[in-house]
Amino acid sequence: MKKILLALAFIGCMFAAHAQEKPSTGDLYDGLTRPLTFNRVIPPYALEVTFSKTVHVIFPSAIRYVDLGSSDLLAAKADGTENVLRVKAALRDFSRESNLSVITEDGAYYSFNVKYADEPVKLSVEMADFLHGGEAVNRPNNALDIYLQELGCESPLLVKLIMQSIYKNDRREIKHIGCKRFGVQYLLKGIYVHNDLLYFHLQLKNSSNVPFNVDYLTFKITDKKVAKRTAIQEQVVWPVRAYNNVQVIGGKRTERMVFTLPKFTLADDKQLVVELHEQQGGRHQTFTVENADLVRARVINELKVK
Repeated sequence: MKKILLALAFIGCMFAAHAQEKPSTGDLYDGLTRPLTFNRVIPPYALEVTFSKTVHVIFPSAIRYVDLGSSDLLAAKADGTENVLRVKAALRDFSRESNLSVITEDGAYYSFNVKYADEPVKLSVEMADFLHGGEAVNRPNNALDIYLQELGCESPLLVKLIMQSIYKNDRREIKHIGCKRFGVQYLLKGIYVHNDLLYFHLQLKNSSNVPFNVDYLTFKITDKKVAKRTAIQEQVVWPVRAYNNVQVIGGKRTERMVFTLPKFTLADDKQLVVELHEQQGGRHQTFTVENADLVRARVINELKVK
């Protein structure tokens, strides 16, 4: 009889241990707590990894954040890229399922449940740029309400849509700012403002037969007049986003780009200097923007993307 009781106790312990391994439903809490319903959960993608091969995941925007659920996984951006993540198993045949989370520069959040497989079927995965792919069932494929520090209170998705709208509509709001040298014309087509961000619409027209290779572009605030033997005071304003930031403008071609900068204004004795330098060349382009031009920036109230 004693042996039977011991056997029953052992079986009970086994069942209890097995019950503890089951994932929590999230419904049992002490006190007044409302459980999360399934339509509030971002469903993860399924991803298989292995020890002897590398899985590459290509995202539609630069990767800003990666979190691994356990030390069983290894992940890093592919060398020389910003939007390709390589993932593999840190050890062979890990048994417990893990997870992987990624946040990209456009404010999208991606979640993966990761399992070990000897031979993963999908070694190269391309993530589409879903905006509201799960709207039909009120279940988002990825969250787009993530805000990044350099954009302040502006949604990365909205910033992207504004830049796209400015580029697609292609209006010339400003007709007096630009420069032309050696068959290359550099124009400021418009300045726009939305909340705490400024948008500069630029155009580069290469009328020559020689391609123009962009070395670098700078926005800097400088003094209008500098006395002799006086140090020049310069403050560089770094763009936080760029749209269609081409690096080569071919012969007889015209390209446009949109840059997003933090909102600022200029003192009476200051000016904004926009410089574009040619790589291994001398066809540098420079023009200046006055404070009067900045304060007349067109306010974006609605988006009209063609």
